[in-house]
Parts: sequence; C-alpha cells; structure tokens
Amino acid sequence: MSQHDESLGPEGYDVAAVETWIAANVDDIAPPFTWTRLEGGHSNLTYRLQDEHGREAVIRRPPQGELLPKAHDMSREWALISALGPTDVPVPKAMGFCEDPGVTGAWFYVMGMIDGHPLYNSDDTNQWVPEDQRRKMATSFIDVLAALHQVDPDTVGLGELGKRDSYVGRQLKTWYRSWTSSIEPAQYDDPRAHELQQFFLDNLPDQGPIRVVHGDYGPHNVLVGPDCTIAAVVDWEISTLGDPLADLAYALNFWPDPTDAEPPLPEAATAPPGFPSRSELAARYGEQTGRDLSNLDYYVGFNRWKSAAIVHGVYARYMEGKKSTEGIDLDEMRERIGRTLGLAEQAVNRLGG
Repeated sequence: MSQHDESLGPEGYDVAAVETWIAANVDDIAPPFTWTRLEGGHSNLTYRLQDEHGREAVIRRPPQGELLPKAHDMSREWALISALGPTDVPVPKAMGFCEDPGVTGAWFYVMGMIDGHPLYNSDDTNQWVPEDQRRKMATSFIDVLAALHQVDPDTVGLGELGKRDSYVGRQLKTWYRSWTSSIEPAQYDDPRAHELQQFFLDNLPDQGPIRVVHGDYGPHNVLVGPDCTIAAVVDWEISTLGDPLADLAYALNFWPDPTDAEPPLPEAATAPPGFPSRSELAARYGEQTGRDLSNLDYYVGFNRWKSAAIVHGVYARYMEGKKSTEGIDLDEMRERIGRTLGLAEQAVNRLGG
C-alpha cells in the first residue's frame, strides 16, 4: 500500500469541513487544530487534534476504500465509550459522533485524549512500565476486565449490542468454516483442528449471564497511564454481547505461566520479568467477580483453537498470492498454526485432570 503523504493534509479528512462540524457540535475544544497522525488502531485513520489553547482530542474514521460491512465499525465504538463512560471501566471521553458522510466521506467520532501507551512488544513494556510497577500494571489490567464483566449491558443501554444466544457456539461455527475453506488454498490441514472443534461442541458450557465482551482485550488495546495503571481501554470495534469467560481466557493467553511447556516469545509485551503469572491473574479475576473458573481451560483451549484458525486463514491468503509475502516468514507462520493447536490440546487435556 502506498504511504500517505502527510504534507497533503490528514488522510481521509476534509479539514475545513470537519473543523466546521466540530466547532458546531463538540465542546471542550475549538478549531483550528494541529493534526498529528497516531499509529495503531486497526488501520483506522486516527489523529490527535490540538487547539490553540493546548487542549487535545482524538478523531477516528475508517480507512478509505471498500470495507467489509462490520469492519471498522465507528458507531459500535462510539456506543461503547458513551455507555461505559459513567461506569468503572476506563474509556476515553465521548465528545462527538458524526453520522453524515457528506462531511468527510465516512462516519467519524471525536473522543478525549488519554495520556497513556499501548504495549505491543517487550520494548514498549521496558519503556513505559518499570519492572517494579509491572505487578501493579497487570493487576490493573485484570481488574478493568473484571469491571467490564460486572456491567449489566441492559442497564447501560447496550442490550442490543449483539445476539444473546451461544457466543462460543457461534464462534465455533464461524472459525470452523474458515478452517475448512482454507485447507485447499493453504495446502495444510491438521486432524487436531477437527477433533478439537468436535470436543468444544460436545462440551459446550451453559452460557452464564450475558456481558459485554471486548473480543480483543490485551496489552495492545489498553493505554497504560503514567502511574502504570490502565488509563483507558480502546479499540472496541469487535466487541459484542457474549460469555465473559471466553473474553477472560483470550486476555489471559497473553500472559505466561510457569506451567507452560514453552516460555513466551522474548519480544512479547508480557515476556519481561516482574509480571504475575497467568494463574495469579485468573485467581484475582475470580475473586473480583465471584465467577466459577473451574472450566476455564475449556475457554483457554477454545481461544487457542480459534487463534490457530485465524492464522490458518491468513496463511491461506498468502499461499494463494492474495497478500504480498514480503518480509513474511511463511514457514514460521505454518509452524505457529500447529503450535497453537498443540496449546489448545494441552488446555483440553488439563480439563480431564
């Protein structure tokens, strides 16, 4: 993809039209603005706005070009930060939402600027979270997820966010379809993918109380503030209603544990020393929420299996020549699929223990 030349102005925004709209619809910040591109955030076009008084906000819109219907869902993100603002879940302040594509070609929203940093890798962790603060950061990370899962979606106006039937059951269908349709282009299949899917279907737990699930809650989608606690949760675009334990297991998979067969990759955000173990974080979540975690390994295994299916689909697109393989280690990607299925199998085997 060609890089946007920032000297031509912010990509995807008609600055004059957007600033006029903000002047009429958003308090707390007044144009003209200095626009600064912010990285991260699933290729959405995200900029920091600063006015002449030094006040700041963030503006987001989808990338330009054809989009999948549900990809880059601005209204979903807006609904979530608006609804969760008054709760114990830290989110950026909801400042304004524009549903008129006539302004700049797409919906966009304006939210508060947060002083904080996502952790994409171990370098970020070493830069922003000193070793003696890592336990505090991890504890805050799990406490925020527990707070999200304590919110009753109906009482905050999020009761229509998604379907209420089996969240895990739906995902098992979706990702198994992805696996089977990717076998031929990937020239790769693994019997464990099929055996595990059958196991998860046969042992589908009863879904507990419906909660908002973030869907991609990890160190890369939180902003760690200067005090090393979570200042805000971001990137809500795939969140829905579902089973909180599936959301928890996904979040826990970022954290290593002494019982793991292999150590985390050294570049992982949670690889540096000083963090509590995955087991400790799970236990803390259990204390905070009172939920029964005896079946947690079911969800851990399910998330590993789902991750393998996602990577398998990406690998298939590379193998078909639909994505440029420049700088991509296809052998490593192929190994990762098998390795992740192995982790799913280990989790399932622990259930029988």
